[in-house]
Amino acid sequence: MKIPQRLQPLIEEGVIDDVVMQLRSGKEAQVFVVRCGDELRCAKMFTETRKRGFRRAETYEEGRRGRNSRRERAMAKKSRFGRQEQEQAWQNAEVDALYRLDGAGVRVPRPHGFVDDILLMEMIDDGEGGAAPRLGDVAPSHEQALDWHRRLIGDVVRMLDAGLVHGDLSEFNVLVGPDGPVIIDLPQAVEAAGNNSARRMLLRDVDNLRRYLGRFAPELLASEYGLEIWSLFERGALTPDTALSGRFEERRDDPDVAELLAVIDDVRREEQARRERMAAPEDED
Repeated sequence: MKIPQRLQPLIEEGVIDDVVMQLRSGKEAQVFVVRCGDELRCAKMFTETRKRGFRRAETYEEGRRGRNSRRERAMAKKSRFGRQEQEQAWQNAEVDALYRLDGAGVRVPRPHGFVDDILLMEMIDDGEGGAAPRLGDVAPSHEQALDWHRRLIGDVVRMLDAGLVHGDLSEFNVLVGPDGPVIIDLPQAVEAAGNNSARRMLLRDVDNLRRYLGRFAPELLASEYGLEIWSLFERGALTPDTALSGRFEERRDDPDVAELLAVIDDVRREEQARRERMAAPEDED
C-alpha cells in the first residue's frame, strides 16, 4: 500500500520497517498495521486538530496533570497556540494513560513509543493473524460473558487503583483477543481524585459493560459493581485484590448536595461549550 506521508520519516529512521495496511480511520485518528522487525504493531496517527470533528468536553480535561498557567490561558482563549496545546494535551493524556495502565497490570495494548505524534503499540490480533474484533461485534457464550465481565471489572478496579477512570468504556472500546478482552482508546481518561465527574463516569463505564454482557448473562443485570467499587475507593479500601460481591446497599443519608450541584454544573458547561461551537464561524488558517 502507499505509505502515508507522516509515517515515511519513521521508516527512514528505522523505527518501523513497513506499512502493512490501514486498520481503522476515524475523526480522532487513523490506525495502521506496521511491521517492526518480526512483529506486527499498530501505529496510531492522530488527526490534525483543524481536520477533526472530535468534541472535547471540558469535563474530561478537569484535573489533568502537567499544565502551566501560560498554556491554560492560551487554551481558554482558544487561540491557534491554545488549540495546538489542547491537542497536544489530549494526545499526551492517551499516551500517559497507556503507559501508566500497562505498568499497573491493566490489559491494554502495550505501548512501544510515541514519535512525531504517532503512537506505536501492540497489535491485538484474533489469534489467526487478523485484527481482533470489538466486543460489540462478538456474541459470547454465557460462560464467556461472565468471564469477560469479571476480567473487565478487575481492570476497572486496577485502573482506579492507578488513579484513572476510562471515561468512555463500552463494548466499542474493548477488543477481544485470544487471551480475552483488551481495553483501548484512552484520550478521555480522567484523574479519579482530581475530576468532579469521575464517579459519574465510572458508574457509566461499569453500567455499559453490565448492559452489554448482561444480554448474554442476564444475572449481571442485577449487579451493582460500580457503586460497590466507588464506595470502597472513597473509603480507601479498594485494592486490585479486593473481593467484590456485585451488591451494594445505598445509605439512607441526606443527599450529597455538593456532588449534585457539581453534576449540574458539568452539564451546564458542556451545553454552553456546545452552543459556542455551534455559533462560532469556521477558522481560517
